Amino acid sequence: MQEPFRDPSVPIPDRIDDLVRRLSLEEKVGLLHQYQRPVERLGLGAFRTGTEALHGLAWLGPATVFPQAVGLASTWDPDLVRRVGEATGDEVLAFHHKDPSGAGRNVWAPVVNPLRDPRWGRNEEGYSEDPWLTGVMAAAYAGGLRGSAPGVLKTAPTLKHFLAYNNETDRCTTSSNLPPRVLHEYELPAFRPAIEQGAAVAVMPSYNLVNGRPAHLSPLIRRVLRAWAPDDLLVVSDAYAPGNLTALQGYHDTLPEAYAHAIKAGLDSFTQDDDRSEATLGHLRQALARGLLGEEDVDGAVRHVLSIRFRLGEFEAATPYDDVNGNVVNCPEHQALAREAARRSLVLLRNDGLLPLDGVTKIAVIGQLGDALMEDWYSGTLPYAVTARQGLAERCETVFCEAVDRVTLSSESGPVAADPAGGPLSVSGAEPGTFDLFDWGGGAYALRAVATGRFVSVDGMTLVNDQPGPNGWEVRQTFRMEERPRGTLALRHISTGCYVGAGEDGVLRLVDDADQAVWLAMEVVRSGTEQAARLAAEADVAVVVVGDHPLVNGRETEDRMTLALAPGQDAVVRAARKANPRTVMVITSGYPLTWTDDELPAVLWSAHGGQEYGHALADVLFGDADPEGRLTQTWYRSEQELPDLLDYDIIASDATYLYFRGVPLHPFGHGLSYTTFDYADLRVRVDGDVVRAEVTVTNTGGRPGVEVVQFYTHQRRSRVKQPLRRLRGFEKVRLAPGESRTVTLALPVADLAFWDVTRDRFVVESAPHRLMVGRSATDLRLSARFEVEGETVPPRSGRLRADAHDEYDAITFVDETKEDGDAVRSDAEGAWILFRQVDLDGVTSCVATAGSAEGGVITIRRDDPLYGQALATFPVPRTARYAYHAISAPLAEADGVHDLYVVFENDGVTLARLDFGGGD
Repeated sequence: MQEPFRDPSVPIPDRIDDLVRRLSLEEKVGLLHQYQRPVERLGLGAFRTGTEALHGLAWLGPATVFPQAVGLASTWDPDLVRRVGEATGDEVLAFHHKDPSGAGRNVWAPVVNPLRDPRWGRNEEGYSEDPWLTGVMAAAYAGGLRGSAPGVLKTAPTLKHFLAYNNETDRCTTSSNLPPRVLHEYELPAFRPAIEQGAAVAVMPSYNLVNGRPAHLSPLIRRVLRAWAPDDLLVVSDAYAPGNLTALQGYHDTLPEAYAHAIKAGLDSFTQDDDRSEATLGHLRQALARGLLGEEDVDGAVRHVLSIRFRLGEFEAATPYDDVNGNVVNCPEHQALAREAARRSLVLLRNDGLLPLDGVTKIAVIGQLGDALMEDWYSGTLPYAVTARQGLAERCETVFCEAVDRVTLSSESGPVAADPAGGPLSVSGAEPGTFDLFDWGGGAYALRAVATGRFVSVDGMTLVNDQPGPNGWEVRQTFRMEERPRGTLALRHISTGCYVGAGEDGVLRLVDDADQAVWLAMEVVRSGTEQAARLAAEADVAVVVVGDHPLVNGRETEDRMTLALAPGQDAVVRAARKANPRTVMVITSGYPLTWTDDELPAVLWSAHGGQEYGHALADVLFGDADPEGRLTQTWYRSEQELPDLLDYDIIASDATYLYFRGVPLHPFGHGLSYTTFDYADLRVRVDGDVVRAEVTVTNTGGRPGVEVVQFYTHQRRSRVKQPLRRLRGFEKVRLAPGESRTVTLALPVADLAFWDVTRDRFVVESAPHRLMVGRSATDLRLSARFEVEGETVPPRSGRLRADAHDEYDAITFVDETKEDGDAVRSDAEGAWILFRQVDLDGVTSCVATAGSAEGGVITIRRDDPLYGQALATFPVPRTARYAYHAISAPLAEADGVHDLYVVFENDGVTLARLDFGGGD
């Protein structure tokens, strides 16, 4: 007789129940690691979570490589992004059918962290600084990955990384300060659509802490994420993050305690120690033995694990995806899709009429990226590479140079030479070797030995020349140049921090002591800028391709400190444009950049565009296609316009296009066409619970073109600080010359809500709003006013949670207890939090729930933190962390509604809440 869990006529929840009942406790525990143990007596095979598929299948060999995620989003085309997800899912299946143990069907994509700060090392992995647009693109890509067959998953997409994760600097130990409004209005909305629509069926927490608590222990996993999900939601840890709970983060004393807490918080699968699961399973067994976990806790996690396996069709006789095979990998259809995605992601930032190119017979292709395609950490292996040079060479005559300086290096002992067999570098050679010097920005340089065409790297501690370029998780091919006396320099290896020294045998090796570094004289034997100028002058047009190396200029584990284009590349751009005014700068990067030449006639940007990049670039440069891409991030004029990298409060810091008050280099939503568009007849009305708008868009130019019509709103009166503009919808339209189209928007009034900290819920206020429509967040062509009938937020009274304040200064958000709740802690004398509009009628006393390792004083002042009337003072005694005292104090008479400042007279005081009460 067939077991119920194998009977397809039985509902999946009942099948899971049957299977869980059949498993022993030990067998259940074995399912809680990334490498799930088989249960042979029941016919359960091994199962592994975690196949990388961010913009194509990664790490498993040649597969179709699509543009980076930020490039896919720049298409502003969810259907295209969905099709890329479908193609990627097919290739995952093909690899899985060939090697089930090597390619699992739980894919770790997409990344949905809003791109709050462009300096984030993983900027290229996300979609947009706007959470709504991020959610749209994430749902599209995840929907493609999961497939369209009813009742069965093609793959099981996993959203990364929950929560408030935009820094690599000390990422495992930093805590992201997240006020309630930023949490509910900015961070959570990016995750919601893909989960709520069932497009994503799993989530991965992030390495960082949020308000003092490790993200892997967040109560929001159960309270929010699982409340959104229409079915079981699998939660998998990030790699080695569980071990951080006791090690780097020190949040728990022992791993059994930490792992028990993680399971109770909602974690289902431990990604720890690669395929060596025994240590993790041992800690879980100890947690059970010590009563830290119950079998019911394990059962809950096992249900989530098994639910994914059932929905992937593991226990079915057949699924619609069984016949997918290796023929789909890099098939012609996927190659065409890669070209389409790359072409439609290109953003025209500037154009004085030079583009599209016409009557061109000779192009100078210049730059470090002119004849190279880069793989990022989450790229697949390129099955082939169409570079900018190759793509343009198919159209007309091209000449090419990388425009890098060719140099010699010499010390007092002699010139530096490279072993022609790729071995060690030494200073004992009689003939100097020559090296090409690549400037990747941020002070990072790479050297390529001309004799071998291979890059200088470090093997052990010895400098060798045997690599094709910067590569690997630990990049060992980049150096910094530090000035030394008499015009010499010392090379410092970036990965290790060691210096380059010369041994008695003359071989260059790394040394720890800067005083042991060899002083090197660098002589330029061929100037990259002069070479660029010469080639540019000889051509009809110069196309200078510049940008970042995805493994060098910021990446996972490394943020960038500057937005500036590498100085060496910037100089090449200036030299080429000076030699030939008909110069196009093509930027290829995973993040916004700035440059110094303000006279460039044309500038194009794309993310690293995958295998078909060169064809796509040629299509746009020659006008075969209108540039369709639009920026999904603000391009600032300098990193000095950005708040601190660790400042996650975009509202208080005026960050992102939502709140930024400056004039950006290029705004969110920006992107030019080869034609022009006119906007007319904007009409807006409130129809019940929907705001409806329509506008007429006309192609007023002489070419067919593509326009991304963008709708924004602004609430003009509010109890709280509102965004200057917020994207509410968009439509991509293709118009022939003279053609018009009516574009419509249907916006639920409920979407105009903000998070009301006074009542812990979203609220729509009665207020006037302005609807704006145009080409970008600042190029808004028309606007119209509309009124919304909603609520008026009443004054506060009674209990006030400390984290639910309105404004603050010198405050850190911390965990109230290890399991749940947020509190605030003062960082300096005079720190304060503000509660607006507190009703004090009849209030005669207040209780502060607070604590401090050193003791302290809290004062409540009316209307001003320095000079306002002191209404109550609370002496806070010394307490252990997470131990609070309820401190009562009389309240001076202050009838009416007032703004209250809670002032911390010294640092290190933690406040959980205030309770205002009446008289006897």
